[in-house]
Amino acid sequence: MILDSPRIMLTRRTLVDEEQLLEQLDLVRLNLPDAFTEALEIIRYKEDIFLQAEQYAQDIIESAKQRAAQILDETGIIRRAEIEASQIRQQVQQECEEIKHTTLNQVEQSRHQALRELEQLRQLALDESEEIQKGADDYADAVLIRLEQQLRDMLRVVRNGREQLYGGSQPQSQRSQDPDS
Repeated sequence: MILDSPRIMLTRRTLVDEEQLLEQLDLVRLNLPDAFTEALEIIRYKEDIFLQAEQYAQDIIESAKQRAAQILDETGIIRRAEIEASQIRQQVQQECEEIKHTTLNQVEQSRHQALRELEQLRQLALDESEEIQKGADDYADAVLIRLEQQLRDMLRVVRNGREQLYGGSQPQSQRSQDPDS
């Protein structure tokens, strides 16, 4: 949009359609919640995977317990299997928590990055607006300076004509009307 907008000659300024810029900013603002929704869906999907993995681990543990009970007698071997199963369960739960924590951190970082980018876009828009305003002010000042110079030149021409008309001696009544006298 900025590259396609008309430039102000002899400056580095670009005229940007304010409504079009605001529409683009609104689109960015409206699309951000979709990104957050997608991130939350990813988190839910990962949590489902973690639950399935935990269930799978539970199934393996249960299967291992049943098999150990069938093969081994009820002495210390069963007790060791229960301890190992408990350790495996704790390890799987710990890994699931770590993955969940990592995923949440990544989503939070993405959210912060999106907010930073939005703030940068907002600041760029404000800076561009200020530059456009300054360019317009500079242009208006230049036009007024030229107009002031032209008016002075015209006033000088009028005075010279009056001097020639009166031969250098202007009537007293007309001198009191002259603003520069």
